[in-house]
Amino acid sequence: MTQSSSTPRPFPGANRQDVEPEKRAGGTGRERRATSTPLGPGVRLGRPFGFEVRADFSLLAIFVLVLLNLGLGVLPAWHPDWSVALRWGVAFGASILFFVSVLVHELSHALVGRRVGIPVSGITLFMLGGLAHMEREPERPQAELLMAAVGPLSSIGIGILTGLLGASLGASALVDADDPMARLRSLGPVPTLLLWLSPVNLLLGVFNLLPGFPLDGGRVLRAALWWATGDRRAATRWATGVGQAFAWALIALGVLMVFGFHFPFFGGGPVQGIWLVLIGWFLSSAARASYRQLLVDQALAEVPVQNVMFTGAAVVPEHTDLDVLVHEWLFRGNQRCFAVTRDKELRGLVCLRDIRRVPEARWTETPVESVMTPASELATVSPKDDARDALRVLGERNVDQVPVVEEGRLLGFVRREDLVRWIALREDLA
Repeated sequence: MTQSSSTPRPFPGANRQDVEPEKRAGGTGRERRATSTPLGPGVRLGRPFGFEVRADFSLLAIFVLVLLNLGLGVLPAWHPDWSVALRWGVAFGASILFFVSVLVHELSHALVGRRVGIPVSGITLFMLGGLAHMEREPERPQAELLMAAVGPLSSIGIGILTGLLGASLGASALVDADDPMARLRSLGPVPTLLLWLSPVNLLLGVFNLLPGFPLDGGRVLRAALWWATGDRRAATRWATGVGQAFAWALIALGVLMVFGFHFPFFGGGPVQGIWLVLIGWFLSSAARASYRQLLVDQALAEVPVQNVMFTGAAVVPEHTDLDVLVHEWLFRGNQRCFAVTRDKELRGLVCLRDIRRVPEARWTETPVESVMTPASELATVSPKDDARDALRVLGERNVDQVPVVEEGRLLGFVRREDLVRWIALREDLA
């Protein structure tokens, strides 16, 4: 599955109160290091082909479920004569290879995205699969079509390859028409692992081809509609509607399964039902978020930062001591973070957190320049940058404003609230 991470995430918390005031007010280097990466929390797994891969903590839950399903259900039924150690060893190996398959699926998205000019910041593996984080939406329907289709096709290719290899390695297994399980029982560990992995990948590929936006199939549908109509917004709205209908169908099936109904292909039972409800809820939420993201992207498209920046923020000279900053500036306004300047040149940023590090008795002898975060460590934008780039910086740094700097001079700040207001006005005018 692919997902653009450049725009939607900052806005659900644009008026957050659960973030420290100084973090919400500015983007210092110290705060940057304390926040999560754009890919979110989790465990870093490496950088294959230059893409940072992280495993979300929820991945552990699904890994345990797959492991238990194999170790306690599938393998004992297929191989009742296997030792406990062999059974769990194969189960562990199969679980690892399953997530390697998911990673290959997402890497195929990322590699094709790079090829067609869609930057991908990284990949996150989590309990419902994986996400390739696009830094921006595709500009052409052909690019999205290629990037979306390659993931399911790679999973189907893995399924076919592992199935053929497993069948080849197990070709000498006994065949008994009266006992179909006899062949499975006679397979060795490697063919067993491959023949389990094959249908799982085929199912993964086919499921992702279903037109449930933002699943890959939903993105293929949007690309086709976009290509046919030339209207990305209308294509996204239609694909989102199909995706939400698909999601609610899954939720309905899941609820019925919880209450004892059985369906072909999906099966039945409370565990499978709850799992379908969870997947349906996730897809419905993701479809709505993807459409909102497009609206944000279009509202900020080709809007220079200078059109939306705020120029009324108070700044302090670099030799101002902390006592003056607190009593003359901090207590007389609602700012919690101040730019430190020298003849309009940005020298750094000082926030409440920096002040709290210094005992009050030393405020009169401590200039702000000794506690500020230097300009070289700040995330900044240029007045000619695209407003979407500023929004991406705000999201990546988890801050509420970022300095606008040109040739070292501070021109103003881009704030979340200004971007939200701009987007709301554009939508009202539209």
